[in-house]
Amino acid sequence: MAARDDSVSSGKKSGDAFDDLPMFNAENLQSNLRIINYSRTFMSIIGGVVAGILGFTGLMGFVFYFLIMAITSLGLLAKAKFSVHTYFDSKNRMLLDGFLGGLMSFVLFWTFAYDIIHIF
Repeated sequence: MAARDDSVSSGKKSGDAFDDLPMFNAENLQSNLRIINYSRTFMSIIGGVVAGILGFTGLMGFVFYFLIMAITSLGLLAKAKFSVHTYFDSKNRMLLDGFLGGLMSFVLFWTFAYDIIHIF
């Protein structure tokens, strides 16, 4: 993950009001958000396959999805060394961005794996 760019704010005076505002490099922030999106999509697919193989049906499968997404959020926090504001502009964007976006991928691979293993 790419960190924020503090080189812009290092040349300002200490009495300047803008010193308290964090400065982010837009390319780094966009890259970090793209990595989160890819990670959540990948974990949704893997979680769907695992849920299908284990034979989860109904509400149990959706509970498994939310558990997988919580573990993914924790893993992303650990990857960022629990310093969210160094890599992202808000904690909610890291923890919740793409949380429901991978749900369709999860359901697709969940039903696909379940059909292959348990029905056919």
